[in-house]
Amino acid sequence: MQNDDTESRLRRLRGRVQPKRHNARTIAALTSNPGCARRGVCDAAGVDKDALAKRVGFPARFGQSSFAITRGNAFEAQVKANGCAELLTLLREVLNLEITEVGYTDLDEVGGNDSQGLRHAHSRSTLLAAAAGRDDVGTLFDHPLLRMEVAGNGVYLEPDLIAFQYAGIFHIIEIKSFAVIDGQADGGKVASAAIQSAVYVHALRALLGNDDAVSSDIVLVCPKDFSNKPCATKVDVRKQLIVLKHQLNRLAGIDSLLDPLPAGLTLDLAKDDAGQPARTPAELVEALGCIPARYSPECLASCELAFFCREEATGETAALGKSVREELGGVETVAAALGLAAGSLLPSEEQAEITALLRAAARIYGESAPAVTAAGGYAPLVAQAAA
Repeated sequence: MQNDDTESRLRRLRGRVQPKRHNARTIAALTSNPGCARRGVCDAAGVDKDALAKRVGFPARFGQSSFAITRGNAFEAQVKANGCAELLTLLREVLNLEITEVGYTDLDEVGGNDSQGLRHAHSRSTLLAAAAGRDDVGTLFDHPLLRMEVAGNGVYLEPDLIAFQYAGIFHIIEIKSFAVIDGQADGGKVASAAIQSAVYVHALRALLGNDDAVSSDIVLVCPKDFSNKPCATKVDVRKQLIVLKHQLNRLAGIDSLLDPLPAGLTLDLAKDDAGQPARTPAELVEALGCIPARYSPECLASCELAFFCREEATGETAALGKSVREELGGVETVAAALGLAAGSLLPSEEQAEITALLRAAARIYGESAPAVTAAGGYAPLVAQAAA
């Protein structure tokens, strides 16, 4: 848990608005760029990054279309129809089970009451009873309400998934609407489903108080080929669990990220008496600039502030991707890289090796692209990058 000083600093950073509530998607997105202090601080404070990005003029441009949501809901309903009869067939195959029938329990509400606290208590007692081997509580548990700690704050998770328990071991079942065509699925979508499922595995283990009770192999159910016929496969999420735990521990120890920040720093999005945002975009941009960012192109798919950070990182080698940043370690700007390649900049001792590689690449490129030399070599490129 955080101390009072940490909590007060996070409240001041967030301002006079309510903290943004996390869900499985936002928690999974934490793992996409663990080294970014800006994201870590904003998420720990509960800053509404989407509203912040809009206020500074760089709104996020990602999210599911209404068509994709409708298709996903229809596919999920099909898989869960008739007490998950079709899903049971898939589970027999993918988990090599010899069960003929299962008990299905929907934990979406408790006697018509959808209170989160009550639903979580009901989910916890039901799942603990199933883990203890009681036969009367069921085998398939739909919509279990889970809870986990994120930066010292309790977060409820309302998954549209199923927890399947057999022989004392639970499996998370994730139903997605992206297709598996000729045995292959989009790698990015599978990776996204894996990290999101890892969030549920982590939360269910915390609820049961026993890591061994929840398998690290989740069951991913998707449409097969160009039909709505479902297929299932096991996905090992151990690697995603390690990354997730590391990032959650990092947020729990948020003091190391807060200490270097200026006293009184705030990203307050509260409105004044006239209903207008109290802080100007320029003030918010200045505040954001005080929190170090670690932008990479991958951020565009998962972070609401990505377009702001991309603009801020213009001219930096990091903006070209993680592989470029790692290869050009110690060369922070594109202008510097081009200057070292052209010989107009003298390298430091630490830059000697990368400079040799840059100059070799420049020579090879110059030999294969005479137009570069004819246009005046690399000098125009260096000037353009510096500008």
